Amino acid sequence: MAFIRATGKHRAPSRLTRKSAKAAGIAALATTGIIGATASPALAADSESVTASSTGLTQTVVSLDSTLAAQIDAQAKAQQHQAEVAAEAKAEAKRKAEAKAEAKRKAEARAKEAREAEARAARAAERARLNAFHLPVAGSHVTTGYKSGGALWSSGSHSGVDFQAASGTSVVAVGAGTVVEAGWGGAYGNNIVLRMNDGTYTQYGHLSSIGVSVGQSVTSGQQIGLSGSTGNSTGPHLHFEARTTPEYGSDMDPVAYLRAHGVQV
Repeated sequence: MAFIRATGKHRAPSRLTRKSAKAAGIAALATTGIIGATASPALAADSESVTASSTGLTQTVVSLDSTLAAQIDAQAKAQQHQAEVAAEAKAEAKRKAEAKAEAKRKAEARAKEAREAEARAARAAERARLNAFHLPVAGSHVTTGYKSGGALWSSGSHSGVDFQAASGTSVVAVGAGTVVEAGWGGAYGNNIVLRMNDGTYTQYGHLSSIGVSVGQSVTSGQQIGLSGSTGNSTGPHLHFEARTTPEYGSDMDPVAYLRAHGVQV
């Protein structure tokens, strides 16, 4: 009787089956971490090399970041410094411009004040000139005094003073005023009467010629005629009177009058 081997569990595994089982076992060991624990030195070294390389790269990146940050910070500080310098320069330029403008304003104010002072001085000088009094004949002197007695005068005394003057000598207004009489005056010959700006009157007699007319304004020292010997006169001279009115008989001391107005007689 022939013996037949039973199939199934009593059959030896084939070579392919054994290889498959070995591979499955290795996979299982890998899953449980045994292979990792018993890895060869070469594999461990490779792992450490990778770790070291990774650490060095990180350090390099950190170093680059620090350098870049320092450069950015330095650049920011430089820009800030430049901005501060520019701002200070701008402020200094503004201060200089303001100082220049202020100096110009003060100079203009001083110039204006000087011009105003000069104008005031000129006006004062003009007023002084207009209000100043002069001798009726420049450089002359009195030859016959006020109230001198004698038969030459109808009133018995001299109503004015006589100033030495050759015929044709310039006769001027002793002060500023207005002509109220200009013509023949009887015993006074050709005569002029002025109403002075202070309200008094002055009279100029025995003139050889008259250079003004009634109503005309005259300034102090202005020529109004020429001396002579017209009228009741014994020779060329100027008869000068100071009066309170334009009429004869309101006379006052001519020398005292002129001296009161600052004229040396």
